[in-house]
Amino acid sequence: MALAAPARGNPVDRHLHARIRLLHRAGGHWRDLGQLLPDGLNPGNREWSGSAVLCGVDQLTLYFTAAGSGGTDGGWQQRLYQAHAALEVRNGVPRLHNWSAAAESVQSDGHHYLIVDQVDGQPGTVKAFRDPAYFRDPATGESYLLFAASLAASHHSHNGCVGVARAVDGAQGTWQLLPPLITADALNNELERPHIVMKGGLYYLFWSTQSSVFAPTGPVGPTGLYAMVADALQGPYAPVNGTGLVIANPESEPSQAYSWQVLDDLRVTSFVDRANTNGDGKGDDSEAHRDFGGTLAPLLQIDLDGSKATLVPTALDDL
Repeated sequence: MALAAPARGNPVDRHLHARIRLLHRAGGHWRDLGQLLPDGLNPGNREWSGSAVLCGVDQLTLYFTAAGSGGTDGGWQQRLYQAHAALEVRNGVPRLHNWSAAAESVQSDGHHYLIVDQVDGQPGTVKAFRDPAYFRDPATGESYLLFAASLAASHHSHNGCVGVARAVDGAQGTWQLLPPLITADALNNELERPHIVMKGGLYYLFWSTQSSVFAPTGPVGPTGLYAMVADALQGPYAPVNGTGLVIANPESEPSQAYSWQVLDDLRVTSFVDRANTNGDGKGDDSEAHRDFGGTLAPLLQIDLDGSKATLVPTALDDL
């Protein structure tokens, strides 16, 4: 599953048109199977990142960000929803059908987390309540949703955090908000696509962020994949590699990739963002199109050892 938007206008505006598409890999090639969700199922006007869980062999639960407000265009409102579907494979081609109605997984409380109801805004400055990532804690068997959020009690312009909710009556039921797992108050505005991967009994909490969303008054890191590690899901967490940085875009191409996700086998996915240093992607439409990658990036491989994370040199064919 991947977010996609029509190739028109300035690619910076893709956030205003994004939908989830279903892709199928077979025989070493990808095939586009179209929009994942039927029109009208999303109570917002577009879809942002989430996660999906296969239950058994033929049932799927999708957790996704409903962005905007139904019946209108644009807007930066964000809510967390879930829906269920049946998985069927015919002649080697999968399809998802018999979708349930979308149900709101959990609502922002205005206490731990801001209620994100902004209508106007710009990417990088809007507040967060998005990117639900499912995680089942093997230590307890309990189900959790991690998400990118903003601290409600903060008075700083940069108040990003990683939020969490715990399942009350199973992963397909209701959820209870808990305090944030990690916070970046006065440091960073967006800790996007947070997710946890287990290795060696340790909990590695990953997220993506951009150099432009660090507070100008504090330390500024590169656009990249960051992580913290803990002995338990609730922490306390310590920065991986001493700084939290796992993968960084090179200085010569500071915006070449984004939205990293670490899979259970420690392969890392991402997408090509702006891969041409002749422009910053923020000029007129022709310049932005020239610089915008807009496709899946080559897979990477990392290794995790205690509080250290390293990039593993490997041939792309091996991934």
